[in-house]
Amino acid sequence: MSDGNAQDAQVEMKVNENEAHAAYANFARVTATPEEVIVDFALNPNPFATGVQEISVNHRLIMNFFTAKRLLSALAMTIQRHEQNFGNIELDVRKRVTVPIPPAK
Repeated sequence: MSDGNAQDAQVEMKVNENEAHAAYANFARVTATPEEVIVDFALNPNPFATGVQEISVNHRLIMNFFTAKRLLSALAMTIQRHEQNFGNIELDVRKRVTVPIPPAK
């Protein structure tokens, strides 16, 4: 009899992407209930604007906390690899985009 247990078993997931729908988002809002994490995704057409902006949520992802924690881990690993290859990711849009100054006349 083996000393192994269920934790030693390997699971292989085969992912079918035939029905996948791609969407772009540059805005995300995370909220939660005691049982679920809710992530709303949207497109902010003017990230440089000031004041109140209205953004329409176009996708909502609802998951349990176990899945959310696995997603957090996968995202953290992916971002860490990206920053190792390409440098720090600046979150402040005003610091990462330069506005060209027209030449003096």
